[in-house]
Parts: sequence; C-alpha cells; structure tokens
Amino acid sequence: MVTPESIKHNIEQGMVTTYLSVSGDGRHFEAVVVSDEFAGKSRVQRHQRVYQTLGDRMREEVHALSMKTFTPQEWQDK
Repeated sequence: MVTPESIKHNIEQGMVTTYLSVSGDGRHFEAVVVSDEFAGKSRVQRHQRVYQTLGDRMREEVHALSMKTFTPQEWQDK
C-alpha cells in the first residue's frame, strides 16, 4: 500500500526541498512542496518536476495527487 511517508520519501530523494508535507488515505494524496527549483517555472512545470520524482508510481500506484508548489519566497509571503 502506498503511504504518505513513501511518497514523501520519493520526492525527497528526487529533489531538494525546503519544506515538504504529504497527507492522504492510500489512494488520494495532497502534497505541499517548497523548493528553489520552482523559481521561474509555471505551475505545470512545477507539478511535472514533482511527478518526475515519483516516476512509474504515478501511473501504477497513486490514484490522485494534488499539489501546492511554492518557492521559498512564495512560501514565506504566504
């Protein structure tokens, strides 16, 4: 079974984050990802970057992942 912790681990292994939280019920998940990598990127590009860290898990194991992505400055201003 997919857990929020396993998704968080994949994201942490695939990119540098300054804040990361993942919650969910085993099929539907929500993530808040804060990373310098998002600077100058559109929302779609940011989501694609996070999906990249999950690889095949997005097609095979995770039914839905909603995300909020921020740069550290955007997160601080929030």
